[in-house]
Amino acid sequence: MRRAVHRALSGGTRSGRAWSVGLVVATVLTTALSVWLSLGLYEGREAEQRRQDILAAARQSALNFTSLDYRHYDRDSAHVLQGATGDFKKQFAAQTKELTRLVAENKSVSDGQVLEAGIVRSDADSARVLVVADSKVTNTAVPEGAARTYRLQLDLVHRDGRWLTSDVEFVG
Repeated sequence: MRRAVHRALSGGTRSGRAWSVGLVVATVLTTALSVWLSLGLYEGREAEQRRQDILAAARQSALNFTSLDYRHYDRDSAHVLQGATGDFKKQFAAQTKELTRLVAENKSVSDGQVLEAGIVRSDADSARVLVVADSKVTNTAVPEGAARTYRLQLDLVHRDGRWLTSDVEFVG
């Protein structure tokens, strides 16, 4: 009888250990799954935030580029340069003196509006965005104004926590 009781007790202990091991394994698996899902959610949010930041920078750059007024061209061209980098910044800065003269001479005003923007490609450090913008342009030749539509391809790079325009091309 003693042996039967001893067997029952030792079998129960093994069963208890199996339960303990099972609970530990289940806890570890649940924790690992939770961490994995949380990381996926975080990465998804991070990617969406990057996407929104890229689009906002591209929209602002296109708006700055299509909204220029001869009465405060220095301020408007400074806005373009603040969102620019690389060759685009160098080229725009090099042309600013001549553009200032032409814009003032023709009393040019361009009031831009971004209609659409879409990311063609992006990674952590660069992006290409297509932007469609309209602008009403008035000057001495067209005092009543003329509507213009622009299709722009903007290349952006991520520098010092900001997305900056490194190239602008007019596309068909």
